[in-house]
Amino acid sequence: MLSHPILHRREFLQVGASSLLGVGLPALLAGRAASASRLAETGKSRSVILVLLTGGMSQLDTLDMKPDAPSEIRGEFKPIATAVPGIHVCEHLPRLASRMRHWALVRSLSHKENGHLPATHRLLTGAPMPSQRGSDLDNILSRRDWPCYAAGLNCVHPRFDGVPSGVTLPHSLIEGPLTWPGQHAGFLGATHDPLLVTQDPNAPNFRMDSYRLRDDTDRSRMDQRRRLLDRIGSVSGGEDLFRKHQERAFEMLISGRVAEAFRLEREPDRVRERYGRNQFGQSLLLARRLVQAGVPVIQANMGIVQSWDTHANNWGRLKTRLLPWLDQGLAALIDDLEAEGRLGDTLVAALGEFGRTPKVSTLPGSTQPGRDHWASVYSGLFAGGGVRGGRVIGRSDRSSAFPVSDAYTPYDVGATVYGALGVDADAEIRDALNRPLRLNAGKPIQALFQES
Repeated sequence: MLSHPILHRREFLQVGASSLLGVGLPALLAGRAASASRLAETGKSRSVILVLLTGGMSQLDTLDMKPDAPSEIRGEFKPIATAVPGIHVCEHLPRLASRMRHWALVRSLSHKENGHLPATHRLLTGAPMPSQRGSDLDNILSRRDWPCYAAGLNCVHPRFDGVPSGVTLPHSLIEGPLTWPGQHAGFLGATHDPLLVTQDPNAPNFRMDSYRLRDDTDRSRMDQRRRLLDRIGSVSGGEDLFRKHQERAFEMLISGRVAEAFRLEREPDRVRERYGRNQFGQSLLLARRLVQAGVPVIQANMGIVQSWDTHANNWGRLKTRLLPWLDQGLAALIDDLEAEGRLGDTLVAALGEFGRTPKVSTLPGSTQPGRDHWASVYSGLFAGGGVRGGRVIGRSDRSSAFPVSDAYTPYDVGATVYGALGVDADAEIRDALNRPLRLNAGKPIQALFQES
């Protein structure tokens, strides 16, 4: 982390070797994004906000409740009616209920991977792990991973205006020795990595001043520094990755578009309060500002890796923190995107890597019941980007254990994300051995965009 809040002259030359105020350097300097022909025809840039409910949210206690099931299945919460007749959600999601006309609720997401790491890889990349093994330690983040969506987009449709193809916030997914796979460009290499923010946007000292030059640093001085680096490069060979990273840093500093997005202190207090003065809410506010800056892929991690992993105290954790924070933040995000006229061009998807078991259980040594991992069926929310809101897509059985209608996989979610970005799911990428590979293994969820 760079300790100086403002980038001074001597510090500028260190851009290629430092992280800037909690931003990983390879991610910071990857600034390229899509300009797909379909979107170019409309004259609009599209964005995707992936709201990651990391750990796996319980479908039975939120979006696919079974009030007529036995108590060991239905849990402690009650359903409430939404603004759309016939659709019910958890009583602790009142703002979602009142805005249901914007949301499509998919209740038949399904796959067969109950492990956090490989399941998260599937969700963040739209593909299985190329070399999955039995132990979690064997499945941690590596350059064998499939590229995340920002990286895939960056590879297929690069651009060079200082705006990164993707931003992940407010932290990476790490627990002890385990770093979740699928968070970067994998085998495509570090130049395609998304920008990684490693600070809580709700923290009082959250600032991205390192993206800005001092007020007295004019363009002529910038040009002088660039020429100095050019001379240094000509002596040392200059065309290595380090030099390219420095060039990307210049682009981002001159652009300033992303830097401005991080100036959360410029938002009125009433706006920040609407999102919630917590990490969830302020991360979603930052995501909205990054959409305004033209960033096409924003991944907002709603908590640390185990936040929604409610093996114990499932109802207490959901009721007191997880659901209220999510409900408030999503409501403010959707309201602002609609008010700004950006909702039609911004796909918002909120889901975890899997759901929770139909049957309530209690861990050994615990007195607070919860639910375990369950990938066979779970739920997710989709809005904006052409999604037809106000409806439910797919059905689960009476205990929310298995789908009883068309099922959709994380690969299909990935194809949907790429489609929103103007990238064909069957686009070709190449690995380190120059072998051609299909970017995505799924099919877009067309039901999201079709008339009922």
